[in-house]
Amino acid sequence: MNESTLELSNIKLTIYGASHAEKIGVKIEGLPEGERIDTGALQTFLERRAPGRAKFATPRKEPDAVVFEEGVTDGVITGTVHGVIYNTNTRSGDYDNLKRVPRPAHADYPAMVKYGEDYDPRGGGHFSARMTAPLCIAGGICKELLRAKGIEIGAHIARIRDISDTPFDPIDPDLTILPSFPTVSEEAAEKMQDVIEAARLRADSVGGIIECAVKGLPVGIGEHMFYGLENTISRVIFGIPAVKGIEFGAGFGVADLFGSENNDPYYYEGDTVKTRTNNHGGILGGMSTGMPLLFRVALKPTPSIGIPQESVNISEKSSESITVGGRHDPCVLPRAVPIVEAAAAIAIYDAIKVN
Repeated sequence: MNESTLELSNIKLTIYGASHAEKIGVKIEGLPEGERIDTGALQTFLERRAPGRAKFATPRKEPDAVVFEEGVTDGVITGTVHGVIYNTNTRSGDYDNLKRVPRPAHADYPAMVKYGEDYDPRGGGHFSARMTAPLCIAGGICKELLRAKGIEIGAHIARIRDISDTPFDPIDPDLTILPSFPTVSEEAAEKMQDVIEAARLRADSVGGIIECAVKGLPVGIGEHMFYGLENTISRVIFGIPAVKGIEFGAGFGVADLFGSENNDPYYYEGDTVKTRTNNHGGILGGMSTGMPLLFRVALKPTPSIGIPQESVNISEKSSESITVGGRHDPCVLPRAVPIVEAAAAIAIYDAIKVN
């Protein structure tokens, strides 16, 4: 129950553990032996996602220090990589009532029905966003391997409620984001933080949209139909618990366009074929076109909020109000930016290996 396996064309990930288990971890099969990992850079990447490091993150503070139990020797990949993170700051008593009363918008109710007494609701169990920490181990490694090939991945918070950040340039995105809060614009960062703080003070939460860009992809990466780049990226992205939607390029906006508006004209720049616009988001027919790959992900508000909500008591088969305690993010987006980058890196590295 506490394992989830992602088997792509060349890479296989098995993530295991639970939010309040002794440890969480990932086993990664299919990485090239002999490649060197910058473990310092990987740890820095993991710390972007880690809890307890920013004003708007859950106060649960974890070091999220990765320990390689096998597959990495002196920073060099030697086989199946097994990375582990030990949980050090759990507070399980906060979740005692959730064994009977499911949280609205959380996985509690279907998990209770599916797993019965085996379901562990503490911290969300194996449905928790805590499980994205091992995902980031795999994604951080893949991101480094892609960088060595000249492929860069970056993301930022595109929107929280009615506050929008400066979007990436679809033709030539600058992947630089603010170090203190993952946006392009300082003004947007300030306004978004005000929205998050207002929600936190009400014991509420907010969701939003993350935009991700990939630069340096050669032409022709990916396959048609079921193994296209959109398919593979989407499959990994939906492993992030809060994700509710994804769109590529102009996305749902293409529904309002004529073909003459949506089509991206080709031209030569030296010997390189490019498009003057990038409504296709760098993918056509499931294959990369050489233009920047662009997609956006919608994430729901954190389900665990301190406002009283209507629920049911499964044991007594009665209605019951629930007020969720514990430590939770009023907005998951600041910590979700590196998670989206990690998911994209896993999918794209697998597609690169196929080709």
